[in-house]
Amino acid sequence: MDKISETREFLKNIGMPKQQQADICCYVILAMAGIKPEMPWNEATNEWIRIHDIIQFANTYYGTSYAENSRETFRKQALHRFRTAALVEDNGKATNSPNYRYRLTDETLQLIKNINSNALDAAMSRFLKYHDKLVDMYASKKKMTMMPVKINGDDFKFSAGKHNELQKAIIEEFAPRFAPNAECLYVGDTIEKDLVKNVEKLSELGFEITLHDKMPDVVLYREDKNWIYFVESVTSVGPMDPKRILEIQELTKNVSAGKIYVTAFLDFKTYKKFAEELAWETEVWIAEMPEHMIHLNGDKFMGPR
Repeated sequence: MDKISETREFLKNIGMPKQQQADICCYVILAMAGIKPEMPWNEATNEWIRIHDIIQFANTYYGTSYAENSRETFRKQALHRFRTAALVEDNGKATNSPNYRYRLTDETLQLIKNINSNALDAAMSRFLKYHDKLVDMYASKKKMTMMPVKINGDDFKFSAGKHNELQKAIIEEFAPRFAPNAECLYVGDTIEKDLVKNVEKLSELGFEITLHDKMPDVVLYREDKNWIYFVESVTSVGPMDPKRILEIQELTKNVSAGKIYVTAFLDFKTYKKFAEELAWETEVWIAEMPEHMIHLNGDKFMGPR
């Protein structure tokens, strides 16, 4: 293998996430170890160097063409992550100081010196005994920030974020108040796109099942009234404007159940940003005042049109 491939394999084995196995991250390790293409790994060093020095090393010895304005990419994608994983350390100076430097830790240096040697596995085991893999740290953090939610009586977890926070509120706060006993037929997640998708029931009601981005964020069905609630969870884009209504109508042209269009917001401030875009004959629900609705209609309150 060439030096890039060997470095990538090292980063994979030490537990770096996929993004931190990219070429740019390999060049950082090689530059910090002072390893040129034809050098043996046991000649690695760990001198204090700047990001500028890393860029120059990669350009000079590995034929790259990184510009000085790519320093922030090197810092955020590689050096910050490597520091979290205990692969590198800084000299404690202010980050905007011309004397700010990074280097490989002594432990990392010993690992790198043993790449392609029989001693690497034992050295790697010792390192991982005392340091968590970054990929595990990120997985743990992701797991800790998941939001539990009960949908149709079953337990699910949303990934973290304002959009999913609002979807959780729609299911737990809006539905019991304004769609009592409704079944959730569809809800997406910002990471796991179709968290709940009852294809059988949607088809039975007349839906044409298409791509995820055509579906409203939450679809509820109230059987006793034969009403379907289409709810858009809006934190930055996507209210129930006239264009969105037409899209949903096309998706549900064979649906005979009564249709209710709802735009949900986390707070009144966000609602005000979108107020002029909202279509008439739709409903608005604001999570910070969950007991109330805003009805954009003239002749009656909530009901299908």
